[in-house]
Amino acid sequence: MKADGSVDKYKARLVIKGFRQKEGLDYFDTYSPVTRITSIRLVLAIAALRNLEIHQMDVKTTFLNGELEEEIYMEQPEGFSAPGQEGKVCKLVKSLYGLKQAPKQWHQKFDQVMLNSGFKINECDKCVYVKDTSKDDQIY
Repeated sequence: MKADGSVDKYKARLVIKGFRQKEGLDYFDTYSPVTRITSIRLVLAIAALRNLEIHQMDVKTTFLNGELEEEIYMEQPEGFSAPGQEGKVCKLVKSLYGLKQAPKQWHQKFDQVMLNSGFKINECDKCVYVKDTSKDDQIY
């Protein structure tokens, strides 16, 4: 909405009906790892002691980047079915919002990118990644 109350632009998000998924059939494992508050405090303390900068980021399309391991099909979105093919379904190639396994799939992909970039997983908090460089330590 604009400041005057008129519509600036329309936005839409395709969300799958994950509540219809059955464990063991449509997905096998779900989790959404979260960093512990003590880890965040420790990172902030180290940064303050070493006079380091901290950068935070938010990925708005997070769950759209996960690769699916299972075969998942969905009905065509309402209003977007192909003429003459209304009875067909869509096979998902990537994860979508609403899927039970979406957080897990995203974290697996993120984990691989971090490990391939030379980071190591902190054993005390699996959501904290550490990279040892010759100049200084980097913690993410």
